[in-house]
Amino acid sequence: MNGLPVLTLLTVLPVVGAVIALFAGKHARGVALLTSLVGLAISLVVWTHLPADGSMGMVERMPWAPSLGIEYHLGVDGLGALMLVLSALVTLMSVDAAHHVHRQPGLYFALVLLLEAGLFGSFTALNFFHWFLFWELSLIPAFFLIKLWGGAKRGPAATQFFVYTMAGSVALLLSFLAVFLSTGSMDFEQLAAMAAAGTLEQAVVAHLGPVMLWLAMGVLAGFAVKVPLAPFHTWLPATYSEAPSPVTMLLTGAMSKMGVYGLLRIAVPLFGHQIAQVRTPLLVLAVITVVMGAWAAAAQKDLKRVFAYSSVNHLGYCLLGIFALAIPSAGAAAQTSQAAALNGVILQMFNHGVTAGALFWFIAMMQERSGGERGIDHFGGLRKPAPVLAGLMGIALFSSLGLPGLNGFVGEFLIFRGVFPLNWQAAAISVLGLLITAAVILTVIQKVFTGPVPEKWASFPDMHGGERLAMAPVIGIMLLLGLLPQLVLEHVNPTVMYLLAHWRF
Repeated sequence: MNGLPVLTLLTVLPVVGAVIALFAGKHARGVALLTSLVGLAISLVVWTHLPADGSMGMVERMPWAPSLGIEYHLGVDGLGALMLVLSALVTLMSVDAAHHVHRQPGLYFALVLLLEAGLFGSFTALNFFHWFLFWELSLIPAFFLIKLWGGAKRGPAATQFFVYTMAGSVALLLSFLAVFLSTGSMDFEQLAAMAAAGTLEQAVVAHLGPVMLWLAMGVLAGFAVKVPLAPFHTWLPATYSEAPSPVTMLLTGAMSKMGVYGLLRIAVPLFGHQIAQVRTPLLVLAVITVVMGAWAAAAQKDLKRVFAYSSVNHLGYCLLGIFALAIPSAGAAAQTSQAAALNGVILQMFNHGVTAGALFWFIAMMQERSGGERGIDHFGGLRKPAPVLAGLMGIALFSSLGLPGLNGFVGEFLIFRGVFPLNWQAAAISVLGLLITAAVILTVIQKVFTGPVPEKWASFPDMHGGERLAMAPVIGIMLLLGLLPQLVLEHVNPTVMYLLAHWRF
């Protein structure tokens, strides 16, 4: 775009907005809304200016510390650009949902915007040092948002979140330092090219011995915590339930995607051969994540914990698709399945972010109207006093269920379309997750919205005009992508084909 550093501007924007919001007092939310709206507009511009061949676009590159392998290197392809749009959209949703922050609103919205900057930086950086700074930056504001504005058990939840994520980051950092000592490079594209040619493993073995598989495990551990992959998921339910609902929207809608993105941008391109070597145990863990997440959701009575475990289940499908496509020497039929699975994974990342963010937004509305109630058994018959809330939340719930015609269906369908020919056993068992999820969602609808109306909810307020207007675009995305998924896939598929052509398993 005529040499304009768009990605740098996009990353700096929320930092500037955060500084202004910090001193804006009661106007902090307005500053955050305007900043996130401009961020969404810029991310959409990036989305519409991608290279047609699926390679990196909007590239910005300059020396930083060449002797240490560090340079300022930015770029996005269909994967990165879609995550920018998702991050901007979920941040806007979160800020809109947080209209009852009365204690230190300047600090609250400044932290939200810093978190957005961390997301933007993580999805655009192509040098490990630069990327790792933003990866860690996103952790700090998330910790304080939970710690300062969370529920009664916010302290332990925030600490558990921080410790788990930091432990994963340490494993990731140690593995990448070993790669740097062996190659002298921290550039993702250069290292991916070396891995595809087989020279990355040769360099590591020459300098450190046969430790490549251990390095791959360290990188996988770092991303497994973030997604999360069972058994690294135990921090998530407490964190999601104790965080303020608008913050939970950010955690599940955008931050969890950093782990899946890291697998696709770093782990698979650099360690694809090692991932293929341990493909079976990874698929077992992915299947456990899918089925266990859905089963655990069915056992919950707190709406936030229901959808916390449901998020584990839905992101498990992404892990299933990624690990299933890691097969060496794939023939033409297998390559088609790989493309279907990877398209499904990327689309599922976006769809889950939008749908999960919307569900926690609805929960925030219900809490505001009920004095903080969020137990499934605490409601009943809300369809009568609040038909618009029931109807719009019903669309989001059916999207999460994977109903054909809504966005949640398409990504899951493509993942299973790709995984079944690649590993039918894993796909067949994972179908149980779909069935249990359907039971969970239908149970929520039945207990919350149908049946007799308890006397205390007889005058339960429905959504007002501002809430309906704010939610309309989100529901519109669910309907639009359910019917016209090619609006996203036509931009993502070139990147999918480009990635598969350059990965080595």
